[in-house]
Amino acid sequence: MLKKRIIPCLDIKDGKTVKGIQFEDLRIAGDPVELAKKYVKDGADELVFLDITATLENRKTLIQLVEKLSSEINIPFTIGGGISSVEDVEALLKAGADKVSINSAAVRRPELVRELAQQFGNQCVVVAIDTKNINREDYVFINGGKIQTELKTLDWVKTVTDLGAGEILLTSMDFDGTKNGFDIRMLQNVAGVCQLPVIASGGAGKMEDFTEVFTKTKVTGALAASIFHFNEVNIFDLKQHLKRNKLAIR
Repeated sequence: MLKKRIIPCLDIKDGKTVKGIQFEDLRIAGDPVELAKKYVKDGADELVFLDITATLENRKTLIQLVEKLSSEINIPFTIGGGISSVEDVEALLKAGADKVSINSAAVRRPELVRELAQQFGNQCVVVAIDTKNINREDYVFINGGKIQTELKTLDWVKTVTDLGAGEILLTSMDFDGTKNGFDIRMLQNVAGVCQLPVIASGGAGKMEDFTEVFTKTKVTGALAASIFHFNEVNIFDLKQHLKRNKLAIR
């Protein structure tokens, strides 16, 4: 059984870490490299960095940031935002990223998932899925949550699994930034159609939310942002809490 992972997420805009609610109303949370170093010290298992406007503004994730991160931190980290080709991924991995996260580009050209898996190995291909419930159906959204697609979320999970994705990063847009807990229903449904490691994202507000998502669903990782950025939950304390609840933590 895979041990559970605690994963801070740093959304990057104009070189700063930002956080919003349901993908809107962004506020600055600090310098990404300094935050990353703090999270390593606090015991984070992995980090995720998403350049949240890269796809919208049609530019690439900052290679310089990846190079700096790889020289400053010693835990695995994933980079996403504006990645649309084998060449993009090659540059990011050479700069020091351990994994890449693709979202909009995969929806627009699903074959990209297979190409990346064949070229670099499944283990470094994370497919990020932003999902929202519309009239009791879960749909995939792209372009930083701005555009609804016709893809149903569970169908898309199955598709990217078949194409060779190594991991799913599932963000519930309905729960994002609300601090009301993770989207348990959605995560249980995804586990029913997918054998890949799944990272839960969207809704963490307190330590008990992590206990719930790890006990009620099969996710192997739980991701959060603002509660870590603004010191509402400390990662070391969170891990002690989870261990007291008999959860196998990294």
